[in-house]
Amino acid sequence: MLLCVGNFFGSTSEAEWDEYRTGAKKAPIPTYVLGANNQDTLSYFPDVSGCELAENITYLGRRGVFSGCSGLQVAYLSGTEAQQQPAPAHSFSAKDVAELKTSLLATPNFRGVDILLTSPWPRDVGTYANSTGEIDTKKCGSKLVSDLAVSLKPRYHFAALEKTYYERLPYRNHTVLQETPQHVTRFIALADVGNTSKKKYLYAFSIVPMSAMEHAELVKQPQDVTENPYRKLQKEAQNTKATLFLFSKQEEPACQFFFDLNKQQGKKRPSDGRERGDSQPKQAKKPPQPTGPCWFCLASPEVEKHLVVSIGTHCYLALAKGGLLPDHVLILPIGHYQSVVDLSSEVLEEVTKYKSALKEFFRSKGKRYVLFERNYRSQHLQLQVIPVPLDLCTSEDIKESFIAQAQEQQIELLEIPEHSDITQVAQPGMPYFYVELDTGEKLFHRIRGRFPLQFGREVLASAALLALPERAD
Repeated sequence: MLLCVGNFFGSTSEAEWDEYRTGAKKAPIPTYVLGANNQDTLSYFPDVSGCELAENITYLGRRGVFSGCSGLQVAYLSGTEAQQQPAPAHSFSAKDVAELKTSLLATPNFRGVDILLTSPWPRDVGTYANSTGEIDTKKCGSKLVSDLAVSLKPRYHFAALEKTYYERLPYRNHTVLQETPQHVTRFIALADVGNTSKKKYLYAFSIVPMSAMEHAELVKQPQDVTENPYRKLQKEAQNTKATLFLFSKQEEPACQFFFDLNKQQGKKRPSDGRERGDSQPKQAKKPPQPTGPCWFCLASPEVEKHLVVSIGTHCYLALAKGGLLPDHVLILPIGHYQSVVDLSSEVLEEVTKYKSALKEFFRSKGKRYVLFERNYRSQHLQLQVIPVPLDLCTSEDIKESFIAQAQEQQIELLEIPEHSDITQVAQPGMPYFYVELDTGEKLFHRIRGRFPLQFGREVLASAALLALPERAD
């Protein structure tokens, strides 16, 4: 297909267009265009909601989403940002942007769109990025388009109107260490067709719809990825949401909120649950973002490679820095994954092989292992594997210690059925704490508010198990 942004109709296109409109000429492939950007070309677009203009040439409409049979999603917004009210017919307003955002964000499990088409550039797109040439992105472009890009998280965003070609470095749609990794966005601006400077006005590419991609493949971060150029907009939006949340809590009984949270559990939250719940709005105040790379990606210079024990194809094994015991080890993916539920099938298969090998090794030393994962305030998956002497306690003792200490801290630690898997109870992006014994028994807690960061270590270091209270944290 051919997607057109900017001004589809030139100032002298009437005679040429008649040939297409009458069928004398035909577009060779399905062509989709945006609407008018000025008063002069409004007459070419008879239906504001979109229509076929000629054979194989379709006007998408004022705003909306085009979904292909392959699952490809193309969001579009026609016109330029209105500078007056009411908005002219060739312009869009804040209301248009809000309605487009709402229609998509209301979709269950919305992750973003494959492509976003707008005629104006987004304001500030050049922040943190490679040079845009003579274009000052702090002055040109549309703030409403920036806001739209923040919310829709397109994998590709195409625009025009500045009469120059600009391919921005890809930018991330999540905050490192604070949010689950998401796919990156590539912004590409095209010059006008047939320009005398021979600047690029055509961009050819192929794309697999995100709906058909494995999550791990979709969220891979390229080497040259940058921060999100619209971070200021994101912060403003988060502050607005936090304010609205606080305001809404004053208007309705607090118990309503917590009842809804625990509806599936079938029982009430412990009495101090309200206090933890009341702290949720405070989580909007997140710690400053670290400037260094991930400490656990094997390619990172920050990795303490003297602790590495074994390197596989997709995972590696390392001694824990400050471990509970000398043979406390970590299973880590070589690539950047947030949690077990984000892993691709081949990485998960190698994790399973490492667990099997460690079980056999520790058993040969008269020990059983306890494995736990805390997918909360962490950036890179770390599976903590701690060996416990067989003659010190049974697997039942370990399980009871975790459950008992969880109850003391009002943490609901549930046992996962024997033949179930964590991916059946947790979705990507969901914070959780997970324990697995070498018997195959598993315990799971979905983190909804605060959670003690050293809970796993504290249980194992307690007097009932390893009796190492000085190493609990």
